[in-house]
Amino acid sequence: MMRLRREDPRVVGSFRLHRRLGAGGMGVVYLGSDRRGQRVALKVIRPDLAEDQEFRSRFAREVSAARRIRGGCTARLVAADLEAERPWFATQYVPGPSLHDKVAEEGPLTAVQIAAIGAALSEGLVAVHEAGVVHRDLKPSNILLSPKGPRIIDFGIAWATGASTLTHVGTAVGSPGFLAPEQVRGAIVTPATDVFALGATLAYAATADSPFGHGSSEVMLYRVVHEEPHLVGVPDALAPLVRACLAKDPEERPSTLQLSMRLKEIAAREAQGLSDGRPPAQRVRAERPTGRLPEAGDLYADQQTERRPGAPATPRTQGGPQSGPHSRPSSSRNPGGPSSRPTAGRTGGRPAPRTTGTGRRPSRPDPKLMRQRLIVFVVVTLIVALGIAAAQKL
Repeated sequence: MMRLRREDPRVVGSFRLHRRLGAGGMGVVYLGSDRRGQRVALKVIRPDLAEDQEFRSRFAREVSAARRIRGGCTARLVAADLEAERPWFATQYVPGPSLHDKVAEEGPLTAVQIAAIGAALSEGLVAVHEAGVVHRDLKPSNILLSPKGPRIIDFGIAWATGASTLTHVGTAVGSPGFLAPEQVRGAIVTPATDVFALGATLAYAATADSPFGHGSSEVMLYRVVHEEPHLVGVPDALAPLVRACLAKDPEERPSTLQLSMRLKEIAAREAQGLSDGRPPAQRVRAERPTGRLPEAGDLYADQQTERRPGAPATPRTQGGPQSGPHSRPSSSRNPGGPSSRPTAGRTGGRPAPRTTGTGRRPSRPDPKLMRQRLIVFVVVTLIVALGIAAAQKL
């Protein structure tokens, strides 16, 4: 925060201004409060934009849509004056660093953190899209990490006012590295546009870098349209889903609802894996994003070759090969061993027990482990739900 400058207003509407929070292509953002002490982030539009009647019309449409957004992980619109000499709007003040600053200062986040944040953001985007708004400039600096969960700021309105890295007429509006290919081409934007940006944002949270690297705006935009994302360093459990979000074709990207459900699953699985001390899932080997939303079995296909918790370990026989996912099953039995006895037919009037290919009985799921996994999944879901409920009450 910075002190107010001499040219800064002290009162806007019914809000008293206290500090400068920042400035951008759209205007200046202030920390303000109303008579009840409610703190807001109040943005006053630049004078040159205020004189543009086309801008005022677009601004009015976007503010009207923003008023309809309820719940989710967004910074709620509190008030706006579209007819003022310099239009302004105030949103709920969200204490906490941006995702960009958090990663820049502390390094990449863990898979559990990324999945939990991504699930909450996906639910927030569901509410935004249901209100008829597409964010169009979702990026790490537009995500604030509050004590109550992540919050999305500058939705929709940022596009309408051109408050972004590229603001000239005839160019894409947004931030290079987080723009979707259809934005670069000047095509119609849809909710899938925000899904692409969310995928790039999750990749940044995992690697502290844009999945399309660095360079001039022109170079970055070319990579977004023509090159594949660089996802080395993205946790294996998340990489296939992030690749699906970054598909070039908007129709091949998952929906925000699908993302929310899948990310909750991943958060629960990864949290359980950490508590059990298990290694992370191996990466699904996909060189190019196919655009197909990976199923749960795809995300964890390689895990099927690992020993499941609670299952008996495969016994090793001295001098014999160790059984594994790539070893061929033996065609002979150990003479005199229990596995050499026939299992078909009946013994003493009772059916012989079913056995696996190694002669062992199939392992049953550990009830205690299943309960732990269920508890973790329920806890993660409740945390996200409570965050949304808290946001609705604010």
